[in-house]
Amino acid sequence: MTQKELQSLRHEYTSASLTETTVDTNPIKQFELWFDEAVTAKVNDPNAMTLATATTDGRPSARIVLLKGFDANGFTFYTNYLSRKGKEITKNPLGALLFFWSELERQVRIEGTIEKLSKEQSEAYFHSRPKESQIGALASPQSQEIAGRDILEGKVSQLETEYADKTIPKPSFWGGYILKPRLIEFWQGGEGRLHDRILFKKIDNKNWKKVRLAP
Repeated sequence: MTQKELQSLRHEYTSASLTETTVDTNPIKQFELWFDEAVTAKVNDPNAMTLATATTDGRPSARIVLLKGFDANGFTFYTNYLSRKGKEITKNPLGALLFFWSELERQVRIEGTIEKLSKEQSEAYFHSRPKESQIGALASPQSQEIAGRDILEGKVSQLETEYADKTIPKPSFWGGYILKPRLIEFWQGGEGRLHDRILFKKIDNKNWKKVRLAP
């Protein structure tokens, strides 16, 4: 594809609109509504979200992770504490999430502070996962350099034998996080690039301020 062809790519957003009166006064309830609609619409991987973290000197990194729960306290996901994102969260707990549901012409941006979930919460989720996923978490030194895929496959084979008839322990280096939001923005694609953007800013433990942003 040439640069001219790339620049000419266009998609006109016409499916819906979003107003200050139609959006819920509680952004968590509005997220739940949109999430349920994404599931109903059979959006591919509706719980897939971009997680952005940064080093203490501001170098950002982003990757796709899966949302595993949300409530008034925040949005949860699980990963290796020693991965790049885990190390960055330890030193700089500020992070952001992005959901993009193209079929509905919607995205949700969330910014906040990331904290570890309790060991009990991480244990419960770990043991709810398929055994193959548990072994994968135990076998993989996530984000570290390895000599080849055969290293991982050999480790997996070893662990499958070792835990054939045993409960697999949750690795100490693996567990859950919760991003506690302070900003949540709902974006609905609009005609002529006049998108609807409604932003919620947290003003105290229970209340949010709602504003419209220019597209």
